[in-house]
Amino acid sequence: MEVILDKRYPVQASLAQAWTVLADINTVARCMPGAQITEQIDATHYKGTVKSKVGPAVMQFGGDIEVLAMDAAARSMQMLGKGADKGGSSASMNLSANLEAGETPGDCVLVGKATVTVSGKLAQFGSRLLVPVSDAMLAQFADNFRAAAAAVPVADAPAADAPAATSAQPPSAAPRAAPPPLAAPAPVKELNALALMWVVFKGWLAGLFGKGK
Repeated sequence: MEVILDKRYPVQASLAQAWTVLADINTVARCMPGAQITEQIDATHYKGTVKSKVGPAVMQFGGDIEVLAMDAAARSMQMLGKGADKGGSSASMNLSANLEAGETPGDCVLVGKATVTVSGKLAQFGSRLLVPVSDAMLAQFADNFRAAAAAVPVADAPAADAPAATSAQPPSAAPRAAPPPLAAPAPVKELNALALMWVVFKGWLAGLFGKGK
């Protein structure tokens, strides 16, 4: 089963601050509840885990993530995630995200489009549950992204009116310089109140944030 998500989130931070976050895959992962990058294989391939508490149970999933494109001039990125859990569900997600100018120099908009493909037990829940669950999780991700972007010191962010030049070379090109390290966003709330919804959504998260060691 395939689900397509197309979202826009206003961000109370400059384009430069927000791009500093979006260009750092580790920081993007920390914005998703329970997700983290555990290993960087090369400039474009990562491994990681997704962990969440549902009632008394702690669940952990793994997968792989590949950065397909990173364009600083367009302030856009694309990545592909694949993962599976022990319950027989699997998921993959092709995510494209970019930043647009807001109404003022201190604001911007995070735009994302994702194609999520699920199979196994996860697909049995259907789009009527997957879509609202996805909406809830992405809204929490957006809140954490806003906090991370607002925390980026303006002096550390690249100039908003002069983004770094990029080429159209494939991801196998020479590794890009890593952006400055960022502080982790504020701790996110556990989703125990959405236990059933989280069970449905766990495959999507596993597909996004990598395979554990």
